[in-house]
Amino acid sequence: MNEQPATTADPEADSQSSGSGLAAEKARRLGVIDAMRDAGDNPYPYRFDRTHTLAEVRDSWGHLEPGIETEDAVTVAGRVMLKRDSGKLIFATIRDRSGEVQLFISKAVVGDDDFAAIKNLDLGDWVGVAGTVMTTRKGELSVKPDSVMLLSKAIRPMPDKWHGLNDTDTRFRQRYADLIVNEDARRNFEIRHETVASFRRTLSSKGFIEVETPVLHPEVGGAHARPFTTHHNTLDMELYLRVAVELYLKRLIVGGMERVFEIARTFRNEGTSTRHNPEFTMMELYQAFGDWNEVMDISEELVTTAARDALGTTVIEIRGEQIDLADRWPRRRMIDYASEGTGVELHPSMPIADVRKVAADHDVFVEDRWGAGKIIEELFEKTSESSIVRPTFVTGHPTEISPLARVDRNDPFLTERFEIFVDGRELGNGYSELNDPVEQRARFEDEQAAKEAGDAEAGSVDEDYIRALEYGMPPTGGLGIGIDRLAMLLAGVDSIKEVILFPTLRPEAH
Repeated sequence: MNEQPATTADPEADSQSSGSGLAAEKARRLGVIDAMRDAGDNPYPYRFDRTHTLAEVRDSWGHLEPGIETEDAVTVAGRVMLKRDSGKLIFATIRDRSGEVQLFISKAVVGDDDFAAIKNLDLGDWVGVAGTVMTTRKGELSVKPDSVMLLSKAIRPMPDKWHGLNDTDTRFRQRYADLIVNEDARRNFEIRHETVASFRRTLSSKGFIEVETPVLHPEVGGAHARPFTTHHNTLDMELYLRVAVELYLKRLIVGGMERVFEIARTFRNEGTSTRHNPEFTMMELYQAFGDWNEVMDISEELVTTAARDALGTTVIEIRGEQIDLADRWPRRRMIDYASEGTGVELHPSMPIADVRKVAADHDVFVEDRWGAGKIIEELFEKTSESSIVRPTFVTGHPTEISPLARVDRNDPFLTERFEIFVDGRELGNGYSELNDPVEQRARFEDEQAAKEAGDAEAGSVDEDYIRALEYGMPPTGGLGIGIDRLAMLLAGVDSIKEVILFPTLRPEAH
């Protein structure tokens, strides 16, 4: 049986032009499995008990000088990533989730039969190893096995370790293969994990309770978005996958829970891009007795602490600039950005014809049903959004585009709402929550009218939510932060697909 080389060419490509390649390699490996079973061995044992992760081996024995052989026994497991045969010695590298360690396999120690079986291991096989810790003469920390047990035979060869998966669609579609060979991919998801864990720790320390709310909603609400629709057979009713968790969390504030948050998978039936995926993760929180100012402070603390926990620093690079997330984030009104971007002083109280003219002058598309506030938002997006590099609170959104936010206490045409923008993209959204049920009904009715006029992203009148508000909701501040976009920022990647393990893709061509 030939030993698998240390690197593997692209077997998918080879199989298109010859009898070798993927099909032949899979057949060879399946033959190994058959031979093992004929000999009474199981290529897929039920379990394996290890004493140490590979990182724990490094932590405990990484201080050893070169050329040391200990009697310290360990049992470890991992995937075979490299293998080199030197006659009576085999050097292999195995990897588990925590890291890598070399195996120093001596024929004199394991015996002829086991050594022959080890020679026939392929890259990608999972093995369990019992042995002692040592260092080579060059100082490489290693495990010297007394035995090596096959834990799972890899039928399909790994992608080339150095060239990896070059096609990005294949990387995202076959994330399992991407994670095997792509260290950057593994790092991205470690950063994402640490970010979410950090959020939970910070919010718990502030007295927030983590909750779970329904994914299936009878009404669309909480965001301007086109929903996914489904049908419940037993109840014979149409339901929507949630576009936001806001209205349910605020029901809990009405119920007296005071501080709640949810890290929620959310769904919007919209297109995909480098910033958008039809299913994504939001963290939303609501705090009784606070307003948008307090929520802005929480936003800065959450993001800054997450960066420190995930990266060990609050300094990140954006567009070649070193930016410290711990610096105070500036706050600036949307209408001021739009006014500067267009050269015209803009305000939602302006005559609609005047705002339409500014839009026309800047080639901004306007629908007939839009008011001045919506057009100003479009002008902001066209002229200013992409220029915002460092984290910034864009504040004072027009009432027309903020149906769940309280009117600004100093300007009835604006709301106490903010969006967090960084690197030209929205990261979060928050506001002083509207808690007047009469005004909320009027806002919902405006949404319903827009929906009936053809706006597929508009919401409807949620009678149960109105009923909840009629019981009384205290002054409340709310916040939503996109976990995926924050992970993008901290990992320094430009596509949301890099931080979602299994992003939505077109059907695979066969």
